[in-house]
Amino acid sequence: MDHPDWYPDWRHEAVHELQEKNARLRAEFRLGDWPRFDYDVDAGTLTFSENGVAKVVAEIQVAGTTSLKAGNWLWSWANSHWPEGVTAEAERVRAFGEEHGVCELTHDYVDDDDLNTLGWELTAVMARVTGALGAYRPPDDDGGLFLTYTRVAWAS
Repeated sequence: MDHPDWYPDWRHEAVHELQEKNARLRAEFRLGDWPRFDYDVDAGTLTFSENGVAKVVAEIQVAGTTSLKAGNWLWSWANSHWPEGVTAEAERVRAFGEEHGVCELTHDYVDDDDLNTLGWELTAVMARVTGALGAYRPPDDDGGLFLTYTRVAWAS
């Protein structure tokens, strides 16, 4: 895949930055520990709860999805099923890719044998480009939805 020489290291650094961001969110908001999550893409929110009580609410953007059946990643900006409001940050990633000649950021689909790793890597790129606070992947056996957090707060 076409990209500038600096991009693989830059992407690798983005993954480590995202791991650090997610670790901070886990420590501060116990993200990853709550027994239930519900996302509302129309509202652009992800709510973590316990025993029917909302504990943490995050504002989200959709980075993209992976499909085991198709064997690829699909950027949210290329998927007409997502409302425009939750794909705006992914559009910024596409513009970054166009500006710097990074094909995997400008093509609708990206193929890879390890889709979970690819999903996290491309989500990390999005988090780095957009300054996202962290990212989340809801559990799913058939593929994956990858979200970034633009705001995280305790539920009131």
